[in-house]
Amino acid sequence: MRKRIMICFLILLFVTGLSACGREKEEGSYSYQIYYVNKDGTRVVGEEYVTNTSAEDKDGLLQELIGQMTDMSDRPELLPPLSDSFQGYTLIEGQMNLDFQESYVKQEPIVEVLTRAAVVRTLTQVNGIDTITFSVQGEALTDAIGVPVGAMTADSFIDNAGTEINAYVDAELRLYFANAEGDALVEVSRNVIYNSNISMEQQVVEELIKGPKKDGKGEDEAGYPTVNPAVTILGVTTRDRVCYVNLSEEFLTPVYNVTSQAALYSIVNSLVELPGINKVQISIDGDTNVTFRDSVSLTTVFERNLDIVK
Repeated sequence: MRKRIMICFLILLFVTGLSACGREKEEGSYSYQIYYVNKDGTRVVGEEYVTNTSAEDKDGLLQELIGQMTDMSDRPELLPPLSDSFQGYTLIEGQMNLDFQESYVKQEPIVEVLTRAAVVRTLTQVNGIDTITFSVQGEALTDAIGVPVGAMTADSFIDNAGTEINAYVDAELRLYFANAEGDALVEVSRNVIYNSNISMEQQVVEELIKGPKKDGKGEDEAGYPTVNPAVTILGVTTRDRVCYVNLSEEFLTPVYNVTSQAALYSIVNSLVELPGINKVQISIDGDTNVTFRDSVSLTTVFERNLDIVK
């Protein structure tokens, strides 16, 4: 009996020892998600990557992750987020900057945004990397109108609903801004890249809030803002060809000398340009029982008004 107990005890010790070795091996490896761009240049995809490089070896880990995003010879179905244009990085107090050659900005706009999303999502997993900036030949990366992209985190690629942005859409929008006198509208065509998690009608309202683009390089868009830039979009939905736009109370505060008609039809005319929308109703904090600037009732369902377009 004692012999049988001793045998069982030795077996238990042996099994425990094997288990301990397994945990040690597991504890010595670290899992990360490495993000890539699909071959079509339309989506970000993630793949698990396991490494034995400890988080304490920050430079070694960064070099390893960067290498995984650079050499794609064994995965032809994916595009490398870091191509030959990547020149190196600096890391100072949690701020990482990646520098690229001029060829970086020659990518298709959607591919460039997805590339940036893949790189930022991958590298911000490393402890001590708080934000990431991109530069081209030492100069800060700018968007299409010359505005610096600025510091990014993984949250920079998450929409308002908390959903990761994995795909972007390239679209041309027809927007209406105010003329110099503020009593009429001028038409502007704008190419935008926006995340596919939101509707095109919401993107239209967001672009109107941004106002006409001014880059100071002779490529300024025509017109003047019609919507207070402090406005928050509370909701944009379309039902039965009517677009319902819910805005914060800041919409009631005018900008410049824009008339109430110009402000309202800036939104209405821009949205009716989209397929599937014939009319627009605007509410403030969910309430349509509002008189806009003491002159126009928002209980009205507005239709396109081309008479105000000059």
